Amino acid sequence: MASDDIYILGINMTKFGKHPDKDSVDLGAEAAMAALADGGVTMADMGILAAGNLLGSPGFGQSLQKQIGQTGIPVYNVANACATGATALRTVVMAIKAGECDMGLAVGVEKLSGAGLLGGGGKKKSDDDTWTPDGRFGAVSSTDGRIGTQNMPGVFAQVGMEYGHKYGGTSFELFARISEKNHNHSVLNPLAAYSKAMPLEQIMGDMMIAYPNTRPMCSANCDGGAAAVLVSGEKLKSLSDEQQRRAVKIRASVLTSDPWQDGCQVLPDVNTLTRMAATQAYESASVGPEDLDLVELHDCFATAELVHYDNLMLCEEGGAVDFFESGKPFRDGERPVNVSGGLQSKGHPISATGIANVWEVCHHLRNEAGDRQIEGARIGLAHVIGLGSACGVHILESSAA
Repeated sequence: MASDDIYILGINMTKFGKHPDKDSVDLGAEAAMAALADGGVTMADMGILAAGNLLGSPGFGQSLQKQIGQTGIPVYNVANACATGATALRTVVMAIKAGECDMGLAVGVEKLSGAGLLGGGGKKKSDDDTWTPDGRFGAVSSTDGRIGTQNMPGVFAQVGMEYGHKYGGTSFELFARISEKNHNHSVLNPLAAYSKAMPLEQIMGDMMIAYPNTRPMCSANCDGGAAAVLVSGEKLKSLSDEQQRRAVKIRASVLTSDPWQDGCQVLPDVNTLTRMAATQAYESASVGPEDLDLVELHDCFATAELVHYDNLMLCEEGGAVDFFESGKPFRDGERPVNVSGGLQSKGHPISATGIANVWEVCHHLRNEAGDRQIEGARIGLAHVIGLGSACGVHILESSAA
């Protein structure tokens, strides 16, 4: 039976960081088994597995099954840039909404420690002074360093500088203070890759990666996995009172890509598809940004967090600097952002991030976040964005049971 109401029954994540003794399947299995246990169910209850992994071998989901239980269910191997985990989650949402199953498992995992800030895009460019168009995109691609950049640090540095040029108020110190906020938040998160505060002077004085982002202002490449068990509203009614009490309702699950426009043919546009996703999510959930008690957004760089204040409509258009200066995105503020420490501290094992951001929000909505708990949290938003492009937004609500 198709279901309109979908809930997160169980969710968990590994500690993010360096795991030299574990491969992607190990990390995925650890997260998956923990999520199943958290939901009080087993693989025998699952009707679908959506497994997100970018850098591992093909058939990751089937390899994962060999560790956690082969039950003959359909497996969807998902790859969608940094939105891979959110896409895996949405795949299970769609299957349950379609009535193909009443319970499913979404997993995202990556081995990324040691990849470097440039990742797979950090390739040596030709020494030839003459650039020759080639490949599918010809004259609008492979122009790195000539009319722009395709490397993540450069893209997001330009995004932040563009915002400051358009609306004013930004500075190197302002972006560093955003990073300082997130590193301070991380102190209360034992699963973060780096659980330590960093003073502003240290952040500003560290190695410059792409102005205005220094090394601590960039997301931490690391290993990690996250997983979630989803269940239909009808099936949830048949489960225990405790399972119903801890279940978190998915009020909205949205995935977007770039609409066509001139600019995005040269420099990736991280703004339009995020604003589209947020608009659709608020409409689907019948809530507005003023209703959110906390937000986990994709702060792959300090500059990204600032522009996404605006893109997620946490402030009026052009008001991101004032929003930050007001103190609202701090843990004790009116609309806390990235109380987990964000990608800059928690870490960014690409395919795990989308589910890990949802896990953080769920943790607060269940009142299980310990010392970093946002008191009275009822509604939260999780956001991820991947260049290429894909943006996932999930709006979540605590159980009324």
